[in-house]
Amino acid sequence: MGTWAVDAFGNDYAQDWAEDLHETSNMDAVEDTLNTVLDASGELEAPFAAEALVAIEVLARLQGKGGPSTEDSAAIDEWVAARKPKAKPRADLADKAVRALDRILSADSELRQLWEESEHYSDWQAAVADLRARVSV
Repeated sequence: MGTWAVDAFGNDYAQDWAEDLHETSNMDAVEDTLNTVLDASGELEAPFAAEALVAIEVLARLQGKGGPSTEDSAAIDEWVAARKPKAKPRADLADKAVRALDRILSADSELRQLWEESEHYSDWQAAVADLRARVSV
């Protein structure tokens, strides 16, 4: 996995997902991504978890609770800015987001396992905790 930062945007999976989001105009991609994580049985594969973190960032930003805007978040920030005045995420998506975060942080999450093996595990945990605080209603 090409990773360069502990935030949701700092990996190849997130960047690819953000590019694909630009092909949609509604929240279907966000909901589908969360459902993939929630419906996964057995070990949650890292790509799905990384994509879900970006989907959750979309929700947080639409709620006006976005994290820092960076070069890595630019594609998402642009998509959100074009829809924010019109789009308000449904409350059930925020609930799904919190449940997806629980799954991503669980012992059977490959992404968590990969971060546990790195020296930046506590930084990643803090970034995910910050995202949870921003998306919770």
